Amino acid sequence: MNNTKIKVGITGQPGFMGTHLYNYLGLKKDVFERIPFADDFFNNAQQLQEFAGSCDVVVHLAAMNRHGDPQVIYNTNIELVKKVIDACEQTNSKPHILFSSSTQEERDNLYGKSKRDGRKLFESWAQRNKARFTGLVIPNVFGPFGHPYYNSVVATFCHQLTHDETPKIEVDGELKLIYINELVEEITQKILDRGKERSLKYEVPHRYQVRVSEILQILEEFKTIYFEQGNIPDINTPFRLVLFTTFRCYMPHDKFPFAYKLNTDSRGSFVELIRANTSGQSSYSTTNPGITRGNHFHTRKVERFAVIKGKARIQLRKTGTSEIIEYFLDGEKPSFVDMPIWYTHNITNVGDEELLTMFWINEPYDPVDPDTYFEEV
Repeated sequence: MNNTKIKVGITGQPGFMGTHLYNYLGLKKDVFERIPFADDFFNNAQQLQEFAGSCDVVVHLAAMNRHGDPQVIYNTNIELVKKVIDACEQTNSKPHILFSSSTQEERDNLYGKSKRDGRKLFESWAQRNKARFTGLVIPNVFGPFGHPYYNSVVATFCHQLTHDETPKIEVDGELKLIYINELVEEITQKILDRGKERSLKYEVPHRYQVRVSEILQILEEFKTIYFEQGNIPDINTPFRLVLFTTFRCYMPHDKFPFAYKLNTDSRGSFVELIRANTSGQSSYSTTNPGITRGNHFHTRKVERFAVIKGKARIQLRKTGTSEIIEYFLDGEKPSFVDMPIWYTHNITNVGDEELLTMFWINEPYDPVDPDTYFEEV
């Protein structure tokens, strides 16, 4: 039995797609060994050669998407391709190269031309060296942590709606979209595919086909129902769910804790915990003073922590980063915090009495597919 891990390196690792792919492969440590990459490698031939020589698979994502001069985009992207090819040839390395091209290949612009020509350069390298190559023709990609005004119109709209800006539709076209989690699963499957093809163009199928105006309409609904009112919107379809998990990640951290309306009279108090336009699972926990729960993250789940008795500290940290975000909640003034995906989080009883916390999550716990990954905040 072969237990050798597949060594995967990702050019453009710090970017939107690179970060998601790097993190996703990190969840499968028994299958993959990630070979770290830094953008500076492109300026150091020796480092780039050492990188190429260490990899069984190179996923070439590094590229320039926007610049005032389209010719600079073309020249830069072709130069990056040539540097990867040169590093492989100088070390006589033959990793399986996967290249992120775009459905803009056939458009009359220099970005699309750089992708088409770059793919053909890799195909020629693969044929000369009898190496494996997969040219991934990728539709429009969206998801959490995309850069507004750069990666996608979804990222731009999410940022604008959560930062007091007014979105504007330039062209109300119909977009063919794929969510970032779905894309990295496609890439991972191609890495695992041990077929006999030496050279392959693979058109990654889009999962959603939506007009720009429809995307904005849904996101404006999220702003009203969720961002302003604190209620869970309708996320019962796959597209609305992934659009919501994307929207959530653009919320400013100081939006939380979100205070409940406390209704008090001579009988006592009443608080409406959650108004959800979707299905989900509710639960609660008691926590003794000084005890911490959690220290895990999710990659798809929508989750809410509501403190209704006692004093709590909630901590969050985006995986792969060091900044810790802290919230302090008190049952005397009930409030909640929602957990973004890819943020490891915990809750600690920092008071002297029992802590009572209510939880809501959009899907029941499934021990076969828990989507729960343990990592200390």
